Amino acid sequence: MAQTAVVRKPGWLNYWGWGSGDMLGAGAQAVITGWLFYFFTTFCSLTAVEAGLILGLPRLLEAITCPLIGYISDNLRHTWVGRKIGRRKIFLLITIPLLPSFALIFVTGQTFWYYLITFIFFEFLYTMFLIPWETLAAEMTKDYKEKAKFAGARMIIAQSSAILASYLPKFIIDNFGGADSANTFLIMAAIFGVLFSLVVILVVIFSWERPYTEEEKRVKPQPLDATTALMIPFNMFRDLFSTLKLRAFRQHLSIYLGGYLSQDIFNTAFPIFVATVLAAGTVFTKSETTTLISGMMTLMYIAQLVSVMIAIQVVIKTGPTLAYRIAISFVAASLILFLTFYLTSPAGFASGLNGINGDLFSAFSQSNLGVIFWLFVPIILAGLGRGTLNFVPWSVYNYLPDIDEAVTGQRREGIFAGVMTLVRKVAQSGAIVVTGWIINQGGYVPQPKDQAQLVQQSPEAIHTIVLLLIGGPILVMVLGMLISWRFGLNVRSHTVLVHEVERLRAGETEPESPENKAIVEDLTGFKYEHLWGRKPTKR
Repeated sequence: MAQTAVVRKPGWLNYWGWGSGDMLGAGAQAVITGWLFYFFTTFCSLTAVEAGLILGLPRLLEAITCPLIGYISDNLRHTWVGRKIGRRKIFLLITIPLLPSFALIFVTGQTFWYYLITFIFFEFLYTMFLIPWETLAAEMTKDYKEKAKFAGARMIIAQSSAILASYLPKFIIDNFGGADSANTFLIMAAIFGVLFSLVVILVVIFSWERPYTEEEKRVKPQPLDATTALMIPFNMFRDLFSTLKLRAFRQHLSIYLGGYLSQDIFNTAFPIFVATVLAAGTVFTKSETTTLISGMMTLMYIAQLVSVMIAIQVVIKTGPTLAYRIAISFVAASLILFLTFYLTSPAGFASGLNGINGDLFSAFSQSNLGVIFWLFVPIILAGLGRGTLNFVPWSVYNYLPDIDEAVTGQRREGIFAGVMTLVRKVAQSGAIVVTGWIINQGGYVPQPKDQAQLVQQSPEAIHTIVLLLIGGPILVMVLGMLISWRFGLNVRSHTVLVHEVERLRAGETEPESPENKAIVEDLTGFKYEHLWGRKPTKR
């Protein structure tokens, strides 16, 4: 019988050290999805289509890089690099000196091709970090509650970095005089670029990879010969498609895409919505509009942080499905309120907004309840829903390699991280490109970069933005909920699964009870007699 590896127990330094990686994972995406489309169309005079292509095309290239990095990192375990440096950590170490290049994306006065190439380069670095990093929590523990704590620490860091990404533009405008200059965003990107390198160092220090068993230590490190290298693409795509045979993984992808695509659409359209609908009728400059957007996004991300803290407990006690449904209801309520605002155009709102010069929190000094309500209530509701939508998929991810191990008898954290990120990036690419195209087709006019005042958009353009902001997120969230309706992973079913995996590892061929058999078959989608690599015929 194979010997097991010595189990290390994670402590709070490990939870937060590993979780700090989402300062890059989510922080970069908060800047990109929250500001880059607005930056390109407002300060670089790019069309909505051009901005959408820059944000979307690099994600299509990751259809290859995401699973490739996941596959290679999985298969470095018995190589010299994997033994001496770490099959995951080698990728992290490569990215450390290169991540400050994030600031290059926010240099103004460049061409479409400049922005496309710099964004492709950063996205490649981002993927090189993200895929190996995501596997580490699943490697450091098999315990359901410890996995949930890792996911919770990650999401708290993620929401905190999103708060920073939303607040920094206002802070820089207020303190560095970047009033109508895109230098506001360049300074923000430079700050984040340095932070990205620092948090990767923390991840390397405070996390570990799955330790070797005594049996594995006796395996001689394998060199990477030409034949093995040539087989990588074929083996990679074989492993990639094999993950989709797992029922729980297919259901999980619907939750993942429903939650994240709804936010992609919202993040792209919301700054434009604020500039063209909420700030309509005001005399705001670009700077004041940016300040207002920054304030509302900061408020939303604070609400997301609160939501994650609550969602951690909900997922631990009841599982992810209920949390996902509650989150959808909050986001839908928020969007309905934004639609109500557009349809009713509340009297006195524009004049009340003019009095605060874009400073969201100064609205309280006016005691104008209408302004306070429309600026605060919908965006807080959106944040309460979005925080949980962020947390649920990545809390579930940590359990998927356990389900896969029941079927294959292998630990393939890397390929699951690769497939998840691949699916996410391809879907995100399509969502952003289509969103940009729809906004452009609606007649949206790019803002002249040297003009302080915002250009007034046509009624058709505004109508298109509103429909996109409201209809797009609701559609993908509801589809995700319907597809994943019978998702059965929770603390009890996961405990049963891990117990049965240990029995299979010990050589057992029959389930401990009919109930255990039903639970494992429901999660995997395979008959029990076909688990552990025994004729994996789909159920």
